[in-house]
Amino acid sequence: MEIVLAIVVGTLYGCGLYLMMRRNLVQLIIGLALISHGANLLIFTAGGLRQGGAPILAEGDAAFAQIPADPLPQALILTAIVISFAVTAFALVLFLRTYQTVGTDDVDQLKETDT
Repeated sequence: MEIVLAIVVGTLYGCGLYLMMRRNLVQLIIGLALISHGANLLIFTAGGLRQGGAPILAEGDAAFAQIPADPLPQALILTAIVISFAVTAFALVLFLRTYQTVGTDDVDQLKETDT
């Protein structure tokens, strides 16, 4: 299963980088989102794919009955989701303002407006 997830992560990174190198700002934002999804999946895969109990001991227990699941990758992914949502929202607002000001979303034409 890890091999399949590694291929998916590589595909997400590859597609994201390809879109970020395009001249269109919308494709750049979509590429940024794909890379953030790939990073989330990479953290999930690096945390290990195993089934385990909840990492909370029942009252009165001294040890876990089975190996507990690691909560750290889940917390990191949740944090990464919130950060990537904020970055994507900021990029969309920045794109909208740029499009309203310049009237184009082509990166090469944006370079011509620098004076």
